[in-house]
Parts: sequence; C-alpha cells; structure tokens
Amino acid sequence: MTEATPHRLFINNEWREGGAGTYPVINPGTEGLVGHAPEASAQDVADAVAAARAAQAEWAATAPAKRAALLDRIADLVLERAADFVPLLQAETGATIRVASAMQLPVVADRFRRYARGALEPAVESFPAYPVAATPLAAGGLTNAAAARRPVGVVGCITSYNFPIVNLAGKLAPALAMGNTVVAKPAPQDPLACLKLGEIFVEAGAPAGLFNVVTDSGAAAGAALVASPDVDMISFTGSTAVGRRIATDGGATMKRLLMELGGKGAAIVLEDADLAKAVQAIGSTWAFHSGQICTAPTRALVHRSRYDEVVAGLAHFASRLPVGDPLSQSTVVGPVISAAHRDRVEGYISGALAEGARLVLGGTRKEHTPDTPELPGTGFFVAPTLLADVTAAMTIAREEVFGPVVVVIPFEDEEEALAIADSTEYGLYDYVFTADTARAYGLAARLRSGNVGINTAQRHPETPFGGFKQSGVGRDGGSFGLHAYSEQQAIVWQS
Repeated sequence: MTEATPHRLFINNEWREGGAGTYPVINPGTEGLVGHAPEASAQDVADAVAAARAAQAEWAATAPAKRAALLDRIADLVLERAADFVPLLQAETGATIRVASAMQLPVVADRFRRYARGALEPAVESFPAYPVAATPLAAGGLTNAAAARRPVGVVGCITSYNFPIVNLAGKLAPALAMGNTVVAKPAPQDPLACLKLGEIFVEAGAPAGLFNVVTDSGAAAGAALVASPDVDMISFTGSTAVGRRIATDGGATMKRLLMELGGKGAAIVLEDADLAKAVQAIGSTWAFHSGQICTAPTRALVHRSRYDEVVAGLAHFASRLPVGDPLSQSTVVGPVISAAHRDRVEGYISGALAEGARLVLGGTRKEHTPDTPELPGTGFFVAPTLLADVTAAMTIAREEVFGPVVVVIPFEDEEEALAIADSTEYGLYDYVFTADTARAYGLAARLRSGNVGINTAQRHPETPFGGFKQSGVGRDGGSFGLHAYSEQQAIVWQS
C-alpha cells in the first residue's frame, strides 16, 4: 500500500473521525506512508466504553448458540477477506508474506472458531452433595453446590505491535464467547488491520457496541481504559514496564487483569541433545518475524562440551536466512517495527560488545546473504545477530531485546544451567533439549517458567499460556481463555 488511506474509529458499529485528528502509520520495510490512523480523544474513549456498557447485558443474555454462530461467521469472513487484510498487515507490520498470510489470518480465523465452540461449553459445574450439621443460622442436611462462569462485563483489550490482529483475536474471541463486550486499543505502530476488523463485525451482523476500536499515537487511550470505572477488566499484551503501570493504575478500580508481558526465553542444550533440533528451534528467533516474539529462545544455554558445535551451527543457520523486502517470496527476515526499535536493538548489540561479548554474525543494519545480493536502501532492518561468550550478568542476557538477536552462554552442569535460566525477572517460555525425556521433565519442573518446550519450539493451542514472575498475570489459551474472561460465581442450596 502506498496511498495515504484515511481510517476512522469504530464505535457502536459506526465509523467516526478521531476527535484529536490523525497520525501517520509508517511501513517498516519501505519507510513509506501506509495511511493515517485516527487519534482518539478522551471523549472518543468514553463513548466507546459507554457503547460497550450499553450492549453488554443483552449480549450476556444472548443464547450461547447465537454467540457461537456470530463467531463462526466472523471466522468465515476473515478468510474470505484475506486479500484485503494481508497487504495491509504486511504494510503496517513489515511481516513477510509467509508470516502475514500463512501465520496470521488463518490463526485469527482459528481463534474465532475455537471460541465459537467455547461459547457452547458448559458454564456450570456441579459438586457432590455435602452433609452439614445444623447451626443457629441454618438447618442441617445435604448441601448442594455449583460454580458458574459469568461474564466479567466490559473488557479493555490493549494489544502489542508484533501480531496486532492475531493478538486481538486471542482476546476478543474468548471475551465475546463468555458474554463480555470489548473496547480494543491496538498498538500505535500498526492499528489499521484491527480497525478494519470492524468491517467484518458489521458484515457479520454483530450487535452495536459489541466490539469497539479506539487508536492513538501514544498511551493516552489505553490509560483511559485502565482508569475508567466502567471497564471491568484489562487484557494486555506488551512490555513488563507498561504492565506494572497498568497493575498500579487498575488497582484503583479493582480491575480484573490478564497480562502477557515480556520474555527472555532460555534454551538449555544438554550434552546429549539433538543439535539439529536445537539449532532449528533457537534459529526461530531470527526466522520468525525478525525475533519480535516474546516466546523466542533468545538465550542459548549450552553445555560446554557442545558449545563450539552449537555456535557454529547457529552461525551457519543464520548466514543462510534471506533478509530483505518482506514482499519477496524468498525473504525470511524482514524489518523490525520502527526506526526507534531498530536503534534500541542496535543499542543492545553495541552494549553487549562493550561488555565483552563476541560478535559471531550480524550486528549490522544490512547484511548480504546468498539469496539476497542487495537489500533495500530503506527500511528498519537489523541483520540476524549471534553473540557468543555472553555471561548471565550482561545486560543483553537479562533484558528483553525483542529483535533478531541470539546470545550463547556456556554452562558446566544442570545446576548452573538452571541458575542462569532463572537469573532474569522473566519466566514466560523456556526450552530443554536432551535425548533423556525423564531428565527433561525433571528440569522443566524446576524452571520458573509458565511454559516449557522439550525438544521443540512449537506451541499447543489448548495449553494454558502465561508467565511466571514478571512475565505476566493469569492464563489464557483453550478452555483457560474462557475462565480468564469470566467471574466464578458459587451457588449453594439445600435439598
């Protein structure tokens, strides 16, 4: 996309100009203008919340089968309109063709379909009768009980820039399935596909106020959602620093919080590991959306007996990744989201070198590979970067870089590997590579991490997803997503 397409806020099934004007959305691959996003005013946010509040009771009372049918229809339309969404996603996020078409739109549709089924799952769990003795307040006898999932109410969904529409669908679908209504606030860098999702809702026949989208170039709209007494829950994906502010500010109104925050994945490679599998999994840090993934195995912790082999294997893997124009079918590594983020990633690399790390590969804005003799002269590119001889005390080993950078740290034994893995404030996703399954499970049990992959970097959509320590609060995914967007109500009666 090259034209300066105007976009509008989506509130109460209507489109409106942003009360505070517009701001530009920039293509990370070309530095060209994708379009102008609306700058929401405080009144716009208040109106979106009011629309969601007005719609919530009726939506909660809607039969689960009707909620499911709407979510299924939305999934159908997302796939039917893929030709509209994929170019927009590529333009505003810098995603490669493979990531935008094969790994985003199908996942969005799958999430709506999964929670269409979820809307039909039983919302009440009964318990065995329990005999109780008489008290001055109640007669004795058999006491019966059940627990029911009830909607939380109005949910504010604040999403990250790496997978804007996928991330939003992962919040929106379970929230709606449970009878909540939503006000979404996408990341400033790439909100346009999230706004466009409003067209799908209108076409699908969604009630007014069910889904609303407000955007701005900063954090004001998100802060207004967090502060609003009419927003019952905040579902946030983003940095730990912002998550801390949300927890503090949301506490004033006792917001329910679901927060997926930062990660600093450790991949423990033991001496008996299949190194080809380990290198392939760790290499996903470079090969999947330029390392802009919170679950990436960015720290390779390698037994000293296999250290040189892993460093060489990773260097070979990275050197063959085509870097360049995300519109090219051959490109694997595209740009990072913005000039500011490119500078941040480069700052971490230069800081690591100053602290004594060894640059094995990359560290540049542009790097030629066999399949890309020339890279574009513009765009926010960082070549896949491999740093060896890193220690756990270095800044780059402790803080989230969120870019195409892998560090390799040697260890002598399992105890040292566990200590290094747990030496950061994060605990989102870690990995273990070994031929000994029992050993892997033993290590997994001792890792302070919400997720552990054994000999794989693949995820399973039905497992609980979330972090330990400062990597988040709560869990979603599969049926856990239904619980995340529900309040549990106990009902007790005597027979």
